[in-house]
Amino acid sequence: MSNVFQIDKRKVRSAFDAAAADYEQHAVLQQEVLGRLLERLDLIRLQPRRVIDLGCGPGDSLRPLARRYRKARIAGLDLSPAMTARARSRGRWPRRPWAVCADMERLPLADRSFDLAVSAAALQWVNDLDGVFAEVRRTLAPGGLWLFATFGPDTLRELRAAFAAVDAAGTPHVNAFMDMHDIGDALVRAGFADPVMDQETLTMTYPDFRSLLQDLRRIGVRNALAGRAQGLFGPRRLQAVEAAYRAEFAPEERLPATWEVVYGHAWVPDAPPPSGMPGRFIPIRPAQ
Repeated sequence: MSNVFQIDKRKVRSAFDAAAADYEQHAVLQQEVLGRLLERLDLIRLQPRRVIDLGCGPGDSLRPLARRYRKARIAGLDLSPAMTARARSRGRWPRRPWAVCADMERLPLADRSFDLAVSAAALQWVNDLDGVFAEVRRTLAPGGLWLFATFGPDTLRELRAAFAAVDAAGTPHVNAFMDMHDIGDALVRAGFADPVMDQETLTMTYPDFRSLLQDLRRIGVRNALAGRAQGLFGPRRLQAVEAAYRAEFAPEERLPATWEVVYGHAWVPDAPPPSGMPGRFIPIRPAQ
């Protein structure tokens, strides 16, 4: 990936810390994606003893996972300290989930310490997908399942095109998203078995451009690219972006925002991972 599309993790952490208190009020699409992801577990025969949500945010998944797997130990992990704190407060003692603040690219988890790992709408914030998949592969026990949802390249395509029409310098204003087939290839490289990938398109609509931008900011979506412009887009240029957006994509007044949702799952075989795959081995285990 071009260096300009590298994710600035400090910017991501700061944005999600700021959004944590009100995230659940505004993350309508993310909650819909999470619900659709967890529904896929209805079709899978698995009784895990330990389950973790990677990129758990405020912990929306932890209660439904605990209801689904009543005998399992449920855990969450998130890059944002504020999000992690909210996840830790879920449920009642002693059934509160174990949650840790960490980066998915460097999991502070012991080898083979979980049987099921899920992730909804978080993988788009990583720089090294191969490294993440290697870490997940290491963390899951043989027979374990990796189930995730992320966003594909058509996500926010209208916003990307509108900014490109106004910014002649070509500075990126919207994150780059990986193609479904490239994600599937990364699963194979990491040594997962029987990978399955599919996608669907969801569309949100907004009355005006300001509402769209506010909605994105309230769920922690900011331009966190290393190659982002360092100055602010002034009101006049934002008006020009909105005009370009409306001219191209809003013949019926409301502004559409496309989200390409990519789903994937794969299993951990009872075999060593491919040699040379990255990984970091830190023996920290969740409470029994």
